[in-house]
Amino acid sequence: MTETSNTRLIDTIEHAEHASLEAVRNFLDTVNGVFPHLGGDDGPRRKIIDSAFKMTEQLVSTSTGLAKNILDVTEKALSEPDEKSTSSMKSKRA
Repeated sequence: MTETSNTRLIDTIEHAEHASLEAVRNFLDTVNGVFPHLGGDDGPRRKIIDSAFKMTEQLVSTSTGLAKNILDVTEKALSEPDEKSTSSMKSKRA
């Protein structure tokens, strides 16, 4: 994978993260409009908002993990041909 491909991949993942965060933000705006703040911290509004934040954390964590896994696999795949050519050069010399 080239540097340009890596950059595009990272940009795509960042875009997905931002879109996810925007969706959660819109959801919270809807919750705020439907459930008035009644001063209590244990009501349904608070539970919904807390769940939305947990969902956001999971979305970002999953996206970040995916990006790391893709980059690890890519780095490994790119280094294998170098290792094979180096080992085949060594065997030719012997």
